[in-house]
Amino acid sequence: MPIIETKRLFLENAAVADSAFFLALMNSSTWLKFIGDRGVYSETLAKAYIKERLIHSYVEHGFGLWKMVEKQHLLPIGVCGLVKRDFLAHADLGFALLPAYEGQGYAIEAANATLFYAMNHLKLNPIMALTSQENERSRKLLLKIGMHGIGTVRPSKDSEELLLFSTP
Repeated sequence: MPIIETKRLFLENAAVADSAFFLALMNSSTWLKFIGDRGVYSETLAKAYIKERLIHSYVEHGFGLWKMVEKQHLLPIGVCGLVKRDFLAHADLGFALLPAYEGQGYAIEAANATLFYAMNHLKLNPIMALTSQENERSRKLLLKIGMHGIGTVRPSKDSEELLLFSTP
């Protein structure tokens, strides 16, 4: 059952049965370059990630990263949603697509709908977003949906400094 529906997409909770999709997404070139290696190298590890991170977030916070499903063919093409991070005071908007679906407007469609849902249904405001300094496409998308750069943050001593955005 979709949490959010747009013209071309359903955003819905991930399930353990989605492990093959998550394995492919989390090992795609753009995920590894801009999000990082999450140690998900098999369907077994993907199932554990879905249970421990995604489903846990739905239960704990009432939101999480939702599976992005292209309506016409009912294919999973990416994720978009909200993440609660220990080092941020507010929920973080996140999104990622399989490379074959990048550059077609799906991310902005999902991100806009997620922001609307977060602010109007979940009553969350502000919403934050993080992106790598090299991820120009993500940075442009965040600006297009009305977010503003407010500084940088380093999630841990060993991590790179990330650009921090917020809704007004």
